[in-house]
Amino acid sequence: MEPGCQKLPLEKIGAFSQLFLDYINKSDSLKPFYNQYPEIENFKKLIEEKSFSSEKRQTLVAELHKQYAHLDSKPDIDILLSDKTFAVTTGHQLNIFTGPLYIIFKIVTVINLAKKLKEAYPEYNFVPVYWMATEDHDLEEIQVCRAFGEKRKWTTPQMGAVGRMTTEGLPQLAAQLGKGADFFKNAYQNNDNLADAVRDYMHHLFGQYDLITLDADSRALKSQFASVMEDDILNNTSFDLVNTRTSEIEALGYKTQITPREINFFYLEDGLRERIVKTETGFEVLNTEITFSEEEILSIIENEPEKISPNVVLRPLYEEWILPNLAYIGGPSEVPYWLQLKPVFDFYKEAFPTLMPRNFGLLLDERSAQNLEKLNLNLEDIFKATDTLKAQHVKSESEKELDLQAELESLQKLYAAILKKADKIDITLSRTTKAFETKSVDLLERLEKKLLRAEKRNYSEALSKIEKLREHLCPAGGLQERKDNMLNFYGEGNDLIEKLIATFDPLEYQFNVVSI
Repeated sequence: MEPGCQKLPLEKIGAFSQLFLDYINKSDSLKPFYNQYPEIENFKKLIEEKSFSSEKRQTLVAELHKQYAHLDSKPDIDILLSDKTFAVTTGHQLNIFTGPLYIIFKIVTVINLAKKLKEAYPEYNFVPVYWMATEDHDLEEIQVCRAFGEKRKWTTPQMGAVGRMTTEGLPQLAAQLGKGADFFKNAYQNNDNLADAVRDYMHHLFGQYDLITLDADSRALKSQFASVMEDDILNNTSFDLVNTRTSEIEALGYKTQITPREINFFYLEDGLRERIVKTETGFEVLNTEITFSEEEILSIIENEPEKISPNVVLRPLYEEWILPNLAYIGGPSEVPYWLQLKPVFDFYKEAFPTLMPRNFGLLLDERSAQNLEKLNLNLEDIFKATDTLKAQHVKSESEKELDLQAELESLQKLYAAILKKADKIDITLSRTTKAFETKSVDLLERLEKKLLRAEKRNYSEALSKIEKLREHLCPAGGLQERKDNMLNFYGEGNDLIEKLIATFDPLEYQFNVVSI
């Protein structure tokens, strides 16, 4: 394989939903569900559509200065005060040690997009933003990391929003990962909570590329969103809007990702994040004894809005509400669920951003590339099932006739002739004839599998190599980017981040196989 990067169509990977692929391929049926397709020329329209007040800019900048106060260096936060500055955003949960590779790919995509936009529209400024999902409360989704062939798990009894959790236990876990993980260890040691620690190590990794990391779990920011909080809790507006749009998408034959609630907010305190639901007398917080009258919950929205946390339906709207954002960069599940949300944006008169797929990729080390060549496998073969690859190898390498397709065709012709004779004698015999044919075809196919299985024993060494190679590049049968941590590659002396930034094109929606 030549050095650099080779690109494959996403359809060849076999890991993406039809809805996602059709969106990328500009299916006409999906055009009513989004605003602008993510092409460089469409960003001019997005800039013109985005309205973001000076007051909002000042609040955002003040909050970011507060959040970056504990770091020795900062990105250029004040650039966001200019009405000629816009954001491009990606977001994710606070997985330990950054989590799977694709989270790194997301951030590289947003950094490169900001650079591309500056080149295309030099009169404006574009800031890459990483939105930390600090209010998410699903600890199981962030507490495991796969590094150096082993799963590392952060065990903690803490509950509630993960961004507010202490980092107790994480420095010790980082110490097990070698010197390459020292910056993780320092971030977890030097910060009181997970949100600040993640900002710390993201700044270490991407600060030089002007990335801004935002924690939206903030009274100042949420106070701007109070009108939506009140409307959704009292009137359940988003529930009907999203259900109607979901039905329209499903009517086209697609599966959808998210289901709205009547109330799309949680109640949030330290150690607690539970759904708010309507009762006969007011409101309650599920799985607790906490209840509110309508007056009490309106008072919380006005005076303590940080206690109201949006779910997956309204988090995207909240994001666009508090950022001068033009594009959301997401994965193969995120982009489809945003398609369910445009009516909510329209109702609240908030510009809908362009939905951009993140960069997808596999990091191919030199040894694996050599093994692919020795085994006569191409890049697309990497993504086939292991058994399929083994059968393909034996059939291509063996000089023996293992394919019984010709015999199968002859058998089918034979039974077609028998069926004609049987029909002339007694038409009721046709069912019996077809049953015999089905049984004979099954026996022939089973015999073909046995021939292949017997020949495989003559290629056991090569098949063992295929199995190991496939597990190395597609751990547990999945995509490497969804399983392996960056430390598997970051600690090998190569400049991983720099390589990815130089290689990935944010506006090219293909699968990148990057030689490292």
